[in-house]
Amino acid sequence: METSYGSKAEELSRAWQELCSKYLPVSAVDSIWRFSRGAATDEPLQGWKLHVSATVLNAGVALERVAPILRARNIQFKAPSSLSEINKINTGIYYGYSQIGKLITVYPRSADEAVNIAQQLYDTTRDISAPAVPFDERFGPDGCVYYRYGAFRPMEIDTPDGKRTHAIMNPSGEMVADVREADRPGPVWVANPFPIQNLPNPASVGETSPLKRYAAFRALTQRGRGGVYQALDLTRRNPRFCILKEGRSLGEVSWDGRDGAGRVRNEETVLRALLPAHLGVPAVYASFVVEDNQYLVTEFIAGESLQAFLTKRRRRMSAAQVLNFGVRIASLISRIHAAGWAWRDCKPSNIMITRKGVLRPIDFEGACPLDKPDPLPWGTEGFTPKWRPVVSSRASEDLYALGAILYLLLTGKLPGHKTPIPVAGLRPKAPRQLSDLIEELLAADPPQTEAGMIRARLSSLLSISAR
Repeated sequence: METSYGSKAEELSRAWQELCSKYLPVSAVDSIWRFSRGAATDEPLQGWKLHVSATVLNAGVALERVAPILRARNIQFKAPSSLSEINKINTGIYYGYSQIGKLITVYPRSADEAVNIAQQLYDTTRDISAPAVPFDERFGPDGCVYYRYGAFRPMEIDTPDGKRTHAIMNPSGEMVADVREADRPGPVWVANPFPIQNLPNPASVGETSPLKRYAAFRALTQRGRGGVYQALDLTRRNPRFCILKEGRSLGEVSWDGRDGAGRVRNEETVLRALLPAHLGVPAVYASFVVEDNQYLVTEFIAGESLQAFLTKRRRRMSAAQVLNFGVRIASLISRIHAAGWAWRDCKPSNIMITRKGVLRPIDFEGACPLDKPDPLPWGTEGFTPKWRPVVSSRASEDLYALGAILYLLLTGKLPGHKTPIPVAGLRPKAPRQLSDLIEELLAADPPQTEAGMIRARLSSLLSISAR
């Protein structure tokens, strides 16, 4: 199955490159973008620009429909140089949350042209399913065309804290910050030329929304496929803290069509399956759908992540401390596997340490049954192997992650996909058997063992170190 999805990715990628060669012949040095043509000297430096959103699956369709319209009117536009870059844009991680969905950027030469061409693009792409563009205004009640006022060419200014930020020019000719996360599509001094839409009143729609029962007050993460928020569960007489997880419809669509909403549904399935095993996974409080987005409400685990614990440490761990954590993490993985699941995102930020020192695993969006291995990659760079085993299960990926965590705890570094520096090269006095075990878990081939056996070996080493 992985091969079939890989072939699909290759086929779509080749088609995208052909479209780029045809419609986007101009490349920019050290840039992910390709342009339809160079900028003319008499064209504006800023104005109302349009964005056409798409996923990796329909990006080629969007470009094939939009490009002829824009080229016929000689309007400059740009798009990413590869579907890989489109994937990165839609995660909201590599280039910023505000860039999600900005597949094709169009630079009209006037406000009137912007409105006119927006209508044409809307008419030809209305049936294309795509992620919403954060902070942009949608053109029309549906579709994938968005607009916002901003700079057409790179313009930057220094901020008071010494950083550089995007800029536009105000009516006085002064350079000011080009705020891309504002709640309106343009600065206060520019009139919005686009037609007013008769959309439902969000306040009235929200009165009956299940979201009213959970008051989110802090965003823990925000990315293309959704957000994770700390919230108050108001369904009880005595409100309690909870975690509200949002899976966005069409967010970070993968090669097989799964999106953020599907990932959150998968997490609910996994958590409910693991709860009887008493692994310490978060309890599920509720789940519901709002505007096609999937929401999951779970227990809030008081404490800190292993990542936070490591970040604030000033001294590296002793070998005994590393072994202690290793035994407990290996035990979690072993019990997850015994329950029939592969975690696939085992890493320090997904391991909570409670106030009593108990380790509890979180984040199971990418988990899959051991007897039905997910055909597509998942996990976090640094904790996922270069090899992607197409075997009877994905359990070996969790063992690699365990090896990466042990390597990190012992050396303070991640192993990386290239030949990692041997543990002895970074921690010469580390126990030889522990170093050998870590290198075994990080080997180029999947470890031929089980998590329970790894736990037993770590426990034995811990007993020796305690003597």
